[in-house]
Amino acid sequence: MFKDDISICPQRIQLRCLELKTESERLHYGRFAVSPFEKGQANTIGIAMRRALPQEIEGTSITRAKFRGIVHEYSTITGLQETVYDVSVNLKEIVLKSDSNDIWEAFSSITGPKEVTAGDTLLPPRVKVIDKSQYIATITQPISSTIELGIEKGRGYRIENLSKSQDGQFPIDAVFMPVRNVNYSIHLFRNGNVMQEISFIEIWTNGSLTPHEALLEASNKIVDLLTPFSQMQTRYGNTILLENGKQSLDSTKAVSLRLHLGNATKQNEKIPKNIFIDQLELPARAFNCLKRAKIYTIADLLTYSREDLSEIRNFGQRSLDQVVKELWNRFNIELPSERVSNT
Repeated sequence: MFKDDISICPQRIQLRCLELKTESERLHYGRFAVSPFEKGQANTIGIAMRRALPQEIEGTSITRAKFRGIVHEYSTITGLQETVYDVSVNLKEIVLKSDSNDIWEAFSSITGPKEVTAGDTLLPPRVKVIDKSQYIATITQPISSTIELGIEKGRGYRIENLSKSQDGQFPIDAVFMPVRNVNYSIHLFRNGNVMQEISFIEIWTNGSLTPHEALLEASNKIVDLLTPFSQMQTRYGNTILLENGKQSLDSTKAVSLRLHLGNATKQNEKIPKNIFIDQLELPARAFNCLKRAKIYTIADLLTYSREDLSEIRNFGQRSLDQVVKELWNRFNIELPSERVSNT
C-alpha cells in the first residue's frame, strides 16, 4: 500500500504532502509522509516534531484588555450581555497573525445594540485577524463601549496573574500556539531485502499558519536548538574517563567541553555576530524591548552593561535578571561591568 502512495528513494529521506484541507478559517489540516527511515529513526523524528510543532512555533495573541470604569473581572457593564470575565475569555480565543515581534495596541469601539465580533477591532497594520466573525460579546442597549487591547507575539501558553489587574486593565492568558494538534504514526515496509520505516504526520493549525508552514518552521527550530551541540568541541582532545560505570572528570586530565562562543568576558574571545538573541528564548516582553533598542545579536547585547540595559524603556529588573540568567546558563557568558566602546 505504501509503495503505491509514496515514492521511496533509498538514497535519502523525503517528505511528501499527502493532503491539505481547510475545514474552516480557524482549522486547517495537513497530512505528510516522511521516509525511508532505518528502524527506530522514525520515532525519534516523530517525538521531536510532536514537541516542537505546538511549543516552538511563535504565534500572536491578545494579552491584556482594558475596560474603562471597571475595577473587577467579574463586574458587569450595563447594556453588555457578558461579564468582563466572559469577554476576556472570548478575546483569548481570537486568532491573530503578525510578522512583527513588537507589542501592539488595538481598540474595539462599538455602539449598540450589536453583536461584537473580531472584525470590529481596529488593529495595527501588521496584525491581521484570521476570522472576522469570531464572537466577542453582545451589546443589548444603545450604548457605546471601548475596549483597549494589548497584542504580543510569543510561543506556548502564558498564564497571567489576575492580581496584577489595575485601573480596569486585566491581563489575559495568552495562547501563542498556532498548532492545535499533532499526530504521527509509524509503519514498516520492505525496501528490497531491508525493512524500513515510514512516518505519517498529521497537523491541525488555527489558520494563522498553514500545516506546511508550521512543519517548515518547527523543523528549523529543531535544527537551531541542536546547533550548539554540533559546535561542541573538546578543548584538550582528551576523552571522558569512566569510573564505576559513570562519567567523571580525571583530575589530571580535565576535560573542558565548551561552545564556540566560549566565555567572552573571561576569555576575551570574539562572539560570532550571527548568533541572534532569539537563542536566549527570552519572554516576549524582554525580547521585544531588546529588539526596539536595536539589540539583535549576542555581540550587540555584550556592548551593554547591566546598568545600560536597565535604562531601556520598559526593561525592568525582572527582564534584566532573565537576560543575565540565560546568558550564563546557555553560553557561560556574563554581561560586562561597564559598557563596551563600539569604536
